[in-house]
Amino acid sequence: MWKPSQSSIEQSEMYKFAKFASTRTHRDLIAWQKLYDWSITESSEFWQLCSEYVHIQWKQKAHTTYIAPPHGKMRGAQWFVGGTLNFSENILPPPDDRIVIVSLGENTPPALITGRQLHNEVAKLAQYLKQCGVQKNDTVSGVLCNSYHAIAAMLATTSLGAVWSSCSPDFGAEAIIDRLGQINPKVCFFTLSYTYNGHLVDCSSTLEEISRRIPSLKKTIGIKGPKTEISANIRTYEDIVGSSTENKTLAPLSIDFAETNFDHPVYILFSSGTTGIPKCIVHGAGGTLLQHKKELILHSNLSNQDRMFFFTTCGWMMWNWMVSGLSTGASLLVYEGSPRCGKMGLWQILADYEVTVFGTSPKFLSLSQNENWIPKELKLTSLKSILSTGSPLLSDHFTWVKENVKDIPVSSISGGTDIVSCFMLGNPILPVYAGEIQSAGLGMAIAAFNEEGNSVREQKGELVCTKPFVCMPIYFLKDPDGNRYHEAYFTYFANKEVWRHGDYISISKHGGITVYGRSDATLNPGGVRIGSSELYRSVESLSEVEDSLALSYEFQKGDPVILLFVKMRSDCVWSETLASKIKHTIRKQLTARHVPHSIFSVREIPYTRNGKKVELAAKQALYGENIPNLSALSNASCLEEYAEIGKKLSH
Repeated sequence: MWKPSQSSIEQSEMYKFAKFASTRTHRDLIAWQKLYDWSITESSEFWQLCSEYVHIQWKQKAHTTYIAPPHGKMRGAQWFVGGTLNFSENILPPPDDRIVIVSLGENTPPALITGRQLHNEVAKLAQYLKQCGVQKNDTVSGVLCNSYHAIAAMLATTSLGAVWSSCSPDFGAEAIIDRLGQINPKVCFFTLSYTYNGHLVDCSSTLEEISRRIPSLKKTIGIKGPKTEISANIRTYEDIVGSSTENKTLAPLSIDFAETNFDHPVYILFSSGTTGIPKCIVHGAGGTLLQHKKELILHSNLSNQDRMFFFTTCGWMMWNWMVSGLSTGASLLVYEGSPRCGKMGLWQILADYEVTVFGTSPKFLSLSQNENWIPKELKLTSLKSILSTGSPLLSDHFTWVKENVKDIPVSSISGGTDIVSCFMLGNPILPVYAGEIQSAGLGMAIAAFNEEGNSVREQKGELVCTKPFVCMPIYFLKDPDGNRYHEAYFTYFANKEVWRHGDYISISKHGGITVYGRSDATLNPGGVRIGSSELYRSVESLSEVEDSLALSYEFQKGDPVILLFVKMRSDCVWSETLASKIKHTIRKQLTARHVPHSIFSVREIPYTRNGKKVELAAKQALYGENIPNLSALSNASCLEEYAEIGKKLSH
């Protein structure tokens, strides 16, 4: 779909790093395969040189880069022993007059935040958090919209060596309490109101509920929104930092950046919660920082000439990843609101604010197709690459971008909350193939394992990582002996300890990776394993279909069969003729084994609040089982329709 020119290869940060590493190691590492192989076989050498190239700011340099774990183990590795740093100090841009964040919301004027303003607001917030008793290792939380306030609050928290954890205000009280109630935050930053899709959302009742039910909270800091009535007992962000005009002109205030170890906790992220109360995954400052800078600078080719816009919420790990973009010298555009904003949705924002790197999802690209938007009409002259994550990117999406947006690299990236980063992602020195992720990340020893635990090529298998990496979680909360952590990733294969991620992939001859969906959602008709996203690729290529969901279902005393659920486009009507067309398309594009036993037209497909399809909850609804933690879903009520279908199937 796209191939880099020789000049663009040589101007890329990946190529420059390859030359840097070649010079320092006296090896020839210019070719991608040699560079990658070196990065996973010589872990100490690679991560040390990577930390130098991406300019990690140390307070004290490490005396040892890497101590391997006991033989055959993944856990127990030690990274950058003796090294100290501060996460916030590494992220915060210089306090000058350059615009570092453009902050947008629906129907609100843009806030153009300079490095000086951000620095001074972080300084004032950090001072206030100190006055509230926040110290190193304490937790500060945010229930926040995706605005510059969230970034400033996180940077103030981590400047003290405290731990940051955030979620989105659309979660609702129970979902927020399920998460924050486990981590005992001392202070919570809270969005008081916001606008989404033209509707005002008042969050005051949710704030009252969490204040009452989370006893650790000492202070709540409110972020004003379109609803301006503020309770007398709430201190607002503006009360603490003063006017933005003052902060833009004030001389830079001093910030006392706490010194922390490389593996000091910096973020608590939460698992999706679709199988119970969310797990609290704790990530380390140094590993997160180094991994993010590697991915942003080398794999995404981000520099101080760029403006990155990633459409995300503060409840998704892509927010944490995006914020680290400031450490590269790039500016950020953050937006809170509906993706349908304006005449052509988010594409209009890209054009208006000269975005160079756009982070999106297959869901938004499908929306763009269904709306018949043609973004190239906006003349997106600044746009140089598109990143996509959240679910596997379909081949059709690559083609649509090339024809309707611009002939630029489309980098599908894949990782997750578990590692707050990526296993596989883009690569500016390699071509882009439709439906594939370009390469593994440097330093990430990924493989596809079959059921016997053997590595396979050009075959489907479980995504594993076979060697330790810097951004492995440092621990789970409420897991004193580490058993939950161990069982979550390292026990699937009986004969060897590797990180098993739960995705179903294949690796091509040239090293590209195809993701077939979650392996716990793998379909198994007649004993043949099929990834659900294979079906989605085929079904959603039809113009009549907006979305789809495939499940494995067992009738009594029968082999598993595939059930397919489709959401029709608003201007299309379900018919048996269309069902036949879907089956014919699947048989033609895939195999006869992929053809579903039955197809149902449904009103909605269930999604998590982070925009991921939820096969498991739909399957539980079909079987009439209890579904834990419905608050983790953005549209849980749609499962009633699946339950009704399940009742009919069981008779």
